[in-house]
Amino acid sequence: MSLLVLDERRHLFYEQYEGEAGRPCLVFLHEGLGSVAQWKDFPRRLCRRTGCPGLVYDRLGHGKSSPLVQPRALDYLHQAATDELAKVVAALLPEQRFILVGHSDGGSISLIFGATKPPLLLGIVTVAAHVVVEQVSLDGIVHAQAAFARGKLKKALGRYHGDKTETLFQAWAETWTSPWFRGWSIVDLLPSIIAPLLVLQGRDDQYGTAAQVDAIVDRSGGPATPLLLEDCGHAPHLEFPELTLDLMACFVNRVAR
Repeated sequence: MSLLVLDERRHLFYEQYEGEAGRPCLVFLHEGLGSVAQWKDFPRRLCRRTGCPGLVYDRLGHGKSSPLVQPRALDYLHQAATDELAKVVAALLPEQRFILVGHSDGGSISLIFGATKPPLLLGIVTVAAHVVVEQVSLDGIVHAQAAFARGKLKKALGRYHGDKTETLFQAWAETWTSPWFRGWSIVDLLPSIIAPLLVLQGRDDQYGTAAQVDAIVDRSGGPATPLLLEDCGHAPHLEFPELTLDLMACFVNRVAR
């Protein structure tokens, strides 16, 4: 098992995939309740399709990484970007060009990191990223809380997160539904992002509307391509994997030239 030690109390589990020489690395960032395993085979397939090496890791509190040790604050996604992701890139991809592929919370983290203008970042793919808190997001979380209380969702997540499941779920749900988080926004960071963006979202996403896509495309400082997929929910890469592979591969090949 590959572990990146951050300090004496924290480690991150990660997997790497080989690729062709000279190709940028694809760095995958999972959703708010996600993990390496929950991507299923999508990262490997995209790496094979593009010839790129890949890196996918469990954030703190997720999967096989260390558990959360303190309550989440308003800037928890900023910490995941400017501290956690920055350390991953510095340790595992020194002097390596890379492209970020982020789903949901992972997409927001990718945007925050992109706003710091990393010199070796070639592009960002976001899938269902959030830049503001919407009512539909809160409604979706309330439904998830009900499913978790009934036990089915807790059992499903437990396969990936083990004894961290309860803490992880409550941290995610309580943070997003807290009054103090309602004003969270990263819209003001978007003009600082100069790397090309591919902005994917399902039209029927239960956690966000097309307003998220519009904000990213309208406010970003570099070129941004919006793609809304019809009859698709929160996870296009799982619901329409072949289409999503095609769309992402075209973007990766274009920015990797």
